Amino acid sequence: MTFDKNPFPEGDADRHALWEMLVRRDIDAFLGQDWSMVEDDFIAESFFGMHAHFLANADAWRLQFPRLEIYRDEWLRQAKETAATKFAEPLREALFRVTNMRDIDVDGDRAVLHKKFDGSVAKADGGVDRLKWQTLYFCRKVAGRWKIAGFVGYMPHPLGS
Repeated sequence: MTFDKNPFPEGDADRHALWEMLVRRDIDAFLGQDWSMVEDDFIAESFFGMHAHFLANADAWRLQFPRLEIYRDEWLRQAKETAATKFAEPLREALFRVTNMRDIDVDGDRAVLHKKFDGSVAKADGGVDRLKWQTLYFCRKVAGRWKIAGFVGYMPHPLGS
């Protein structure tokens, strides 16, 4: 099995497409610092994102991304910061290795996706970047294509830890 193989067969069209959007395209766009690769994956006019700040207490989670452009700016900031970091292993392969998005609930034109990051990426300076969080994405099918309506992200993984 290759490191970036979609776990959903093409016959499971919805889950296959959702995985492609929120794993493969997201990783490739992030590494390329290329928002244009993912900007059409969002329902811009009604998008919002919650930031859990890696805290188990949901009362501390905040509506940090009330509009898509605010999330875009943070996404680009993180992509730039990541690009400036020297890693001791191929980063694309490492990101696929630590990413798990196998729990996808689809009901008609709505979907909830559970994306988890659980692992470490070796840095060139001998340290590691520890990725241990999860995001719930809320998606809708619009004109036959899946799009992100919102998310609750940066939650601890496992939740409650």
